Amino acid sequence: MKAFDTILVANRGEIALRVMRTTRRLGYRCVAVYSDADAGAPHCAAGTADGPHAAMRIGGPAPSDSYLNIPALIAAAQASGAGAVHPGYGFLAESAQFAQACADAGLAFIGPPPAAIEAMGNKAGAKRLMLEAGVPCVPGYQGADQSDERMVAEAGRIGFPVMIKAAAGGGGRGMRRVDDAGAFGAALASARSEAQHAFGSAEVILERAILAPRHIEIQVFADSHGNVVHMGERDCSVQRRHQKLIEEAPSPAVPPALRERMGAVAVAAARAIGYVGAGTLEFLLDRDGAFYFMEMNTRLQVEHAVTEAITGIDLVEWQLLVAAGAPLPLQQAELDARRAAGGHAIEVRLCAEDPAQDFLPQSGKVLRWTAPDGVRCDHALGDGVAVPPWYDSMLAKLVAHGRDRADALRRMRRALDECILLGLPSNRAFLAQCLAHPAFVEGQASTGFIAQHLPPERRTIAATPARTVLAASAMLAWHRSRRQERRYPGELQGWCSSHPYSLPLRFTLDGAACQVRASADGSGAWRIASGSGATPARVDVAEAGTGTLQLSLDGRHAKLHFVADGARTHFLLDGVEHTLDDLGDTPPRKMGMGMGAAGGRIEAPMSGRVVSLHVAQGDKVSAGQPLLALEAMKMEHNLLATRDGTVAALGAALGMQVATGQLLLEITT
Repeated sequence: MKAFDTILVANRGEIALRVMRTTRRLGYRCVAVYSDADAGAPHCAAGTADGPHAAMRIGGPAPSDSYLNIPALIAAAQASGAGAVHPGYGFLAESAQFAQACADAGLAFIGPPPAAIEAMGNKAGAKRLMLEAGVPCVPGYQGADQSDERMVAEAGRIGFPVMIKAAAGGGGRGMRRVDDAGAFGAALASARSEAQHAFGSAEVILERAILAPRHIEIQVFADSHGNVVHMGERDCSVQRRHQKLIEEAPSPAVPPALRERMGAVAVAAARAIGYVGAGTLEFLLDRDGAFYFMEMNTRLQVEHAVTEAITGIDLVEWQLLVAAGAPLPLQQAELDARRAAGGHAIEVRLCAEDPAQDFLPQSGKVLRWTAPDGVRCDHALGDGVAVPPWYDSMLAKLVAHGRDRADALRRMRRALDECILLGLPSNRAFLAQCLAHPAFVEGQASTGFIAQHLPPERRTIAATPARTVLAASAMLAWHRSRRQERRYPGELQGWCSSHPYSLPLRFTLDGAACQVRASADGSGAWRIASGSGATPARVDVAEAGTGTLQLSLDGRHAKLHFVADGARTHFLLDGVEHTLDDLGDTPPRKMGMGMGAAGGRIEAPMSGRVVSLHVAQGDKVSAGQPLLALEAMKMEHNLLATRDGTVAALGAALGMQVATGQLLLEITT
């Protein structure tokens, strides 16, 4: 086993910083890598603390040019003097080719051996291995014949609903649920396309859809001395697009006897493939207590932090020990005792996405970020940090640990209330909505939780109730008064020679036009009238710190956090983010889509790359017909025709990188 004292972290963002935190604590020197899109990102700045060659450029912004570029990563490791590589998760963390390239270059790969990654890296092959090892698996098809005819026949044999899954990867990419035979062909083509772009392979498998299951995973660890242990389960049932949003340990659905059985199966599966290092076996748990193997992740998981919380173990430290040839520090009985006394932990994934628009990923700049106190927060954020469109939408993860589930849940809800992320849309408010739902509070969430309990019409959506309009008006009046401070003494602001001056305020709030009048009513106080004849409401505003206002809205108190970006202000009030555009003295403008999607203009809903284009200029199209697909933040999004007509203008081309709001094509009648 090769000794090493310098580790290259072949990843970015929060996981790069999380790995560096442990490696530095143990005395290792760290080397960061970055793409052109990440130049100056927090994980790069952290790397430079370890010397002049501790942050290495590896290529352009596209993952294929940088974080998936094996030659560039190997070259960076060699140039920096690293003796080992930690892949984090995502990107090349489960690449047998990368693990082998590290070995060939004389670098220690902090992960399982290439053979184990290869064995479990393809869902079809992994399922065949698990069936041979006696591990219960979901009935399905994982054969080599990938023809459309064979797939249609196998789907009919399995019975609908059926799941289509990318064989070469996970994370919800290349996965579709199909409820009837009529929709199977289109779903198969879409899944294959997404799988090809995400993993470089269009191979898929089919499985019977287990209705309303729990998603349960077992953390395993193995060393090179033949020791294999498990650390209990994590419940990852709250998902969107088959990707996890909330995880917890232990699962409220797994009693001790079931935990013991699942743990034993997971250990046996790891032994069957000669596994070494950290790994996770993922299972579906049905309502009758039967569980079925889905896949094995041969890496550290995003949600490893909840296991760390209830066991008191640093899993990255264990990875380094095993990579250096040491035996596991604890035996199964010791781990069981730690877990039994470890209380409960809940993790949420804070993502740059818009829940109101089917969780469309968002890119842009973080204008204000404040991490909450009292919980673990793994992130790579800060004021001014750019969120590029090239990578996963997850920005941070919050982990609350309590003596029991109710304690952990209370701590997490408080943390989300105190978390401030302004500048681009996020799922923060939606996560709080999930945690407050009775089904989650009672521990009854299945993988259908969001679809069943929080469909689009029930999700938290920015609105303009009277209280929000009043708060926005107060903030804008306060801003105006601050700008006038150099011109007039405070006691003269808002007054003419004999009476208060009624100041017109015109703005849009979350896209809706608003017009009010504000009259001074003392220092830091105004009377706000929202319409002719309306009774003015009194507002008092006091600065409570940089970017924070303490408001009294007609006697009702509120705290408002804000950040200004030119004429636009982003603010957080009552747990919901809002955007205000100050229109000054211009006439109010009507906001909306106008001649947007409903009028035939198809605009990019987010920044991304055109990965498929199904029409050409002059083509006749029908409402609902697929037009093109955008790939953004590792997901593929299909755009459909909004009406019957002809493609009159085509502004998109295959492979083009487009910005949010860019015209892609226009349909005319």
